[in-house]
Amino acid sequence: MTVPNSPEFLQITRPHEITPDLRRQLVGCWEAVINAGGAVIAPGIPLPPVSVRDVAPAAERLIAGLDPERGRLLVATVDGALAGWLIIRRDLHPLVAHCGVVNHVQTHPHFRRRGIGTALMTRVREIAVEDMKLERLQLSAREGLGLEHFYRSLGWTEVGRWPGALRVAPGDDRDDILMSLTL
Repeated sequence: MTVPNSPEFLQITRPHEITPDLRRQLVGCWEAVINAGGAVIAPGIPLPPVSVRDVAPAAERLIAGLDPERGRLLVATVDGALAGWLIIRRDLHPLVAHCGVVNHVQTHPHFRRRGIGTALMTRVREIAVEDMKLERLQLSAREGLGLEHFYRSLGWTEVGRWPGALRVAPGDDRDDILMSLTL
């Protein structure tokens, strides 16, 4: 296995910062991740197989919600190619404004097992503390993919499960695993 160059990161806080090429790469990555069995299926996206046409509207909704105070996109690139991305959000309600939520964590299948996911999760932690002044992060992961082991290896703690909350296919229900990280 060849080791790629270290990823470069781009933090995007407003919709107009997304170039047409980056938009295309985001949608293409999301399509590839879903079709490779990834757990990042947003509302409005059908179960696999999916196409760019299936994924593009959900990506547009995510992009439209970017705001420096409420939601940011973190992109990792290697040699100019999108290797992975995620969203970090916060609710501004005073009871929970100190907490953030990490969503849509994905590594393009071409870049898997090369440290991109770890690099993204390390960088998002820095953004949460330094830029967003958050004290805690949370995320949820689908059971059956080993994601909870990945997140635990990065310091996250499982704080609960919603048994059978995710129906992947008829007769294939999975737990939604809730995880937390104190910053």
